[in-house]
Parts: sequence; C-alpha cells; structure tokens
Amino acid sequence: MTLMEHIRELRDRLFKASLGILLGLCIGLYFSEPVQHFLTDPYCRRFVDQKCQLNAQTPLEPIIVKLKIALYIGLIISSPIWLYQLWAFVAPGLHRRERRWAYGFIAFAVPLFVGGAVLAHFVVNKGIHFLLPTNGEYQFTTDIAGYIDFVTGMLLIFGVGFEFPLLVFMLNLAGVASARRLLGWWRAAVFLTFAFTAVVTPTPDPFGMTALGACMTLLYFGAVGAAFLNERRRARALARSSYGSLADDEASEIDTALDPVDVSGPVDVSGPVEPSEAPRPTRREDL
Repeated sequence: MTLMEHIRELRDRLFKASLGILLGLCIGLYFSEPVQHFLTDPYCRRFVDQKCQLNAQTPLEPIIVKLKIALYIGLIISSPIWLYQLWAFVAPGLHRRERRWAYGFIAFAVPLFVGGAVLAHFVVNKGIHFLLPTNGEYQFTTDIAGYIDFVTGMLLIFGVGFEFPLLVFMLNLAGVASARRLLGWWRAAVFLTFAFTAVVTPTPDPFGMTALGACMTLLYFGAVGAAFLNERRRARALARSSYGSLADDEASEIDTALDPVDVSGPVDVSGPVEPSEAPRPTRREDL
C-alpha cells in the first residue's frame, strides 16, 4: 500500500471509530443519571438525616457533568468497535508472534483495569468518611464537577496502576529482563511502587496509597512468578530442539568436510564451439 492509501485507511478507521463512540454516547445519555447516583453514593452516605447536596457553579455545569459521564459510558460501551478499528489498522504490520502477544495483553489488561476500578471505588468510599468531617461542626458541600472529576480520576489511576505488572511480564516475554533479574529488583520495585502511589493518588489519606501500593506489589510478584513459568516453558521447548544441549554462548558444530571433485581432462577447442556448449572452467588456473 502507498502512503496515501494508508492515510485513507486511517481516515476510514477513525471515522468508523468515531461513529461507534457517538453511538455509545447516545446510549450513555440514557444511563448517565443512574451512574451519577452510583458515583456520588459514597459522598451522599454522610447525609443521614438531611438531603445530599452538591453545588453547581454555573447553570451549564449539571449538563456538562451529565455529558461527561455519558462520554465515559460511551467509550466503555463502544470499546469493541474502536479497539477493533485500531487493531485492524495495526495488525497487518505485525508478525504472527506479535499478534499473539497483543491478544494476550488485551485478554489480561481488561480484567486488571476493571479490578483497579473496583478497588478505587472501595477506596473512595472509605476515604470520603476519613476526609470529610462528620461531627456536625461544619456545613460542608462540594462542587459536582470537581467531585465527578475526583472519582473518575481515581478510577483511571487505579486502573492504569494495575497494568504495571502486565508490562513487567511483557519485558520478560520480549527477553529484556529475566525472571531472576526481576526477582532481584523486588526492593526497588516495592519502593518505586509506593512512591508512585503516593504521588498519583489525589487524597492525603493512607487508604488509597496503601491499597494501591499493596495490590501493585502483589501483582508484581505474580508477574515474576509468571515469568519463571514462561522461562521454564521456553527451556522445555528448547530442550526438544536440536540445539537444546548447547549453552547460550556456545557455537553449534558445522561440518566442514567437502566432497572431492575430480579434475577433468583437457578440452579440445580446435573447432568452433557453440556458446551454449562452451565448457565451464573447473580449475583455478582456468578462471
């Protein structure tokens, strides 16, 4: 395909993906209000004897929040469409092995992201009661747009954080780091994990940082265990091959014995010789 054909295909893929997202947005508008109640439930549980109140800074803010929630829902609903369009554009340039890696990455990335989002909702539920006063001395209300951004940001951060061990395992699959080396890095990995969670979690309470850091640490050791299993499988496959007995830095044996070649006798070139019947030189002296 030429460059212009690739550009046209990219345009068509983006157009189809946009139509899928637009369709998901229309569906998300119908479910936006129940989802908004679900997201604001941790905050509204504080108001036992009174009505839950959320402020709106401008008259357009409730509509903007509803559209934002509908867009998030639309992206999730239409994910099979735009992910397929992305894959259909990228897949022709990948080898068969790289395609298998992509299938495995998607198969594990989606459940891990969902697990991180579920943990984020649990942390928000506990963190709200820790952060906001409950003794009745303060009259506290929050901005609806800021609260929705806070909750969705927590869901995104936890979901992306749960993808970190999968990237570690992909490094082992690509041969960049061995399982023993990954296990030897566990102290630095734990430190960097908790440093990452301390920076990205938007709340100063210990629940979010501890929960995300502990889960990412457990998933890191799970990725190291999967790397050991992958190397054991790779070693068994190598042992079944003809080069399984060789070390990594050992060269294979090459048979250097040559078949003997008989020296031909003299060639009579006194008469005319046709070009198709011209004899080929067989000795170095004849070249």
